[in-house]
Amino acid sequence: MAVSDDPRTDEGLMLAYRAGDAGAFEALYARHRTRLYRYLTHQCGDARLAEELYQDIWLRIINARADYEVSAKFTTWLYRIAHHRLIDHYRKNAREQLRHWESEDESIDDYPAPAGETPSAQVERLQLKARIASALAELPAAQREAFLMAEEGGMTLEEIANATGTGRETVKSRLRYALGKLRHSLKDLL
Repeated sequence: MAVSDDPRTDEGLMLAYRAGDAGAFEALYARHRTRLYRYLTHQCGDARLAEELYQDIWLRIINARADYEVSAKFTTWLYRIAHHRLIDHYRKNAREQLRHWESEDESIDDYPAPAGETPSAQVERLQLKARIASALAELPAAQREAFLMAEEGGMTLEEIANATGTGRETVKSRLRYALGKLRHSLKDLL
């Protein structure tokens, strides 16, 4: 059985990891690594910073394993840690503005084309990716966070509210406004 196919719940895996089962951590990491990384990348707009935050969040999970208790879904706990880590970062770097989504060091060669994709299709895909990233970057931080937690984290309104320390209706409003702004920004693509 592949690590990512472990039938245990996230909470069960974390409890098993707390009890010393290193394979349980591997399964949790395999389940959540991609979504968490995408969430962080979209939140901060800088792949290098996202990687640093990402590693720090997983290290915090490792360090917190002995005290872990099931009080909410694992994803709520994970994204709450991510939320607080982002807030800590923004507080430390309040004078710095968020960087543009695309680094000047990136080139089309950094994104290998799927087998059989033509160069023009690859360019179109990269342009679409840049448009979506730009539309996300234009959202106010709270709306972007709620949207990414829902889309990348697969979280419910209640889980987002718990992770961010806000009310359910506030989260619902943020998502509604975020979707409206994204639809408006990307209306020519719809």
